[in-house]
Amino acid sequence: MNFDIFLKSISKIKHIPLPGHASQMKMSPKYRNELIEKQRELRKYSRKASVMALFYPDHDNTTMLILILRKTYKGVHSAQVGFPGGKLEPEDPSLEYAALRETFEEVGVPINDIKVIRALTDLYIPPSNFTVYPFFGVTLKTPRFLKQDDEVEDLIEVTLNDFMNDAHVSSQMLMTSLGKEVEVPVFKLNGHTVWGATAMMLSEIKDLLKNVL
Repeated sequence: MNFDIFLKSISKIKHIPLPGHASQMKMSPKYRNELIEKQRELRKYSRKASVMALFYPDHDNTTMLILILRKTYKGVHSAQVGFPGGKLEPEDPSLEYAALRETFEEVGVPINDIKVIRALTDLYIPPSNFTVYPFFGVTLKTPRFLKQDDEVEDLIEVTLNDFMNDAHVSSQMLMTSLGKEVEVPVFKLNGHTVWGATAMMLSEIKDLLKNVL
């Protein structure tokens, strides 16, 4: 989709209800509710993080979305696809600022180049005991991405058309943080498998965009 048309269309999303948790649940692993129930008390003390769903024009003015492939490390989100983002730091004045800061740190897009359109529905992540606050943002410039090498393995530039294509949604057997293989809903984007919390947040964004595009 042409980015100018995209910008005109998304001006409407500030004024419509968010699809919310019902939309997120379309891409939820079946075992998620069991984990949430087990961590009912722990959840009260969950840490906060923010992420940015950043849309932008490429050099042909095609609408794109940036995702990242995280480094392999000793943690529950090792080598997974996600949004630019990270935990709320004490010096961050807001959750929105944390998303902007982390986007700059992880993929190199300056804070002042990003316009935040709106906050999306928060999502609790049981394996890491984080509550994540996603934001929908755009930058009018074609970014000169610079990945944070110690945290980001690769940058994944996805066209809006590929993201919105229902043919790229399926299910797959994957090894989870529970230490066993289970069937989970996934997005297949640019040869990458996107699942878990990122897929759930993408589901809300996709349903939101369906209302305006």
